[in-house]
Amino acid sequence: MANSKTIAGLIGPTLIALAAALLINLGSISALAESVSHDPALVLMSGVLSFVAGLAVVRVHNHWAGDWAVLVTILGWLLLVSGLVRMLFPIRLAGMAANFGQSTGFIEAGEAVVLLVIGAFLSYKAYISN
Repeated sequence: MANSKTIAGLIGPTLIALAAALLINLGSISALAESVSHDPALVLMSGVLSFVAGLAVVRVHNHWAGDWAVLVTILGWLLLVSGLVRMLFPIRLAGMAANFGQSTGFIEAGEAVVLLVIGAFLSYKAYISN
């Protein structure tokens, strides 16, 4: 459980900060996605970082029991797989970023709220809950 709280203490605040950044910059998300669509190297590098972060989580926390800590494992696997996909298909994903930039702000706000809720839950489990 110590590993679960430690990793949740890293992922939770990170997700809260990411959600806040998305909500504050909601009007700029399409411009950011557009710039990513012109830079597959950025997609590749973000894939490397995601892969390493996911691999680190999975190596120390491959916990599949039926409690809250399974969320940490699931997030680790999602990071690992999404990082691998970004590394293998950076040009295709950069093209998809252009289409993402055309989506509505409602979708981005909803994603930010989901990240905020997950981040708050993990932060609570890491810093407040016994």
